[in-house]
Order: sequence, then structure tokens, then C-alpha cells
Amino acid sequence: MKELDVLLERFARRELPTASPEERRTLERLLEFPDPWLVDYLLGQATPPDAELAQLIQRIVASVPRATSMAVGSPVRHDPAPKRRP
Repeated sequence: MKELDVLLERFARRELPTASPEERRTLERLLEFPDPWLVDYLLGQATPPDAELAQLIQRIVASVPRATSMAVGSPVRHDPAPKRRP
């Protein structure tokens, strides 16, 4: 999804230069999820499977004030986490 790419690219360009190795790994894990799940997370329609990912989603959403007003519905949880790529 183009919009998702733009949002995540802007966040990464702004945050990665000063991100810790742990923060970088968390972002890498987040990017392994399928696009529909990422959209659900960013719109507040789903909850990531662990606290680190949930905190990162909150930071991404907070970096784009418009996105927070788009959230609708009750959050759901996507489980299990996707398999890691080799």
C-alpha cells in the first residue's frame, strides 16, 4: 500500500538515525507483518502481539496526528506473529 509505505518511510527517516539497536530490531519485526495487519495496527483496529511492537505503533501514530483521528472500532489482536524471513 502506497500510503503505508509513505507513512513508515517518513517515520524511519526521522527516527532511524538516532534509534538504538533494539529500536531498529523492533521496527524490523514490525515490517515483517502483512500490510493489512499494519493498517489495522496503525488505525487502532488491532493490537500488536507484544508490548514493544505496541509501543512502536503508538510512536508512529503520534508522529502523524491525522492518523489518530482515523481509528474506529474495538481493537482486536492478530495472533500468531508471522514467521521471520530467513
